Amino acid sequence: MKLDHIQLAMLEGGEHQARSFFADTLGFIEEEKPEPLRGRGGCWFRNGDAIVHLGIDPNFVPQRKAHPAFLAADIGELAQRLEQGGYPAQWNEALPGRIRFYTSDPFGNRIEFMEAGQGSSEE
Repeated sequence: MKLDHIQLAMLEGGEHQARSFFADTLGFIEEEKPEPLRGRGGCWFRNGDAIVHLGIDPNFVPQRKAHPAFLAADIGELAQRLEQGGYPAQWNEALPGRIRFYTSDPFGNRIEFMEAGQGSSEE
């Protein structure tokens, strides 16, 4: 099996904030949503094999525990870019030998970043 995409929820009208975070800060490319789904709002992004769909949830509650984890080639540079954009990096050393941190997207959803080549986290 292979993961196709992850979906995160966001507030209605949050597309601009999503683009600022995923495209401008993280370097994802926005993909056009298929015609039947455009009226629902939200937006889709891709960076290599990582695909993120952000969908509108009228009962939105930020996910503070459940989260995607992305691998990054230069995690220090990424953390610096995020912090400059107002997204603090919360470094975590709970897994020995793995360099990683958490931040939150503009909607409060937890996002993990891990140094590429170290494997995935298990929580």
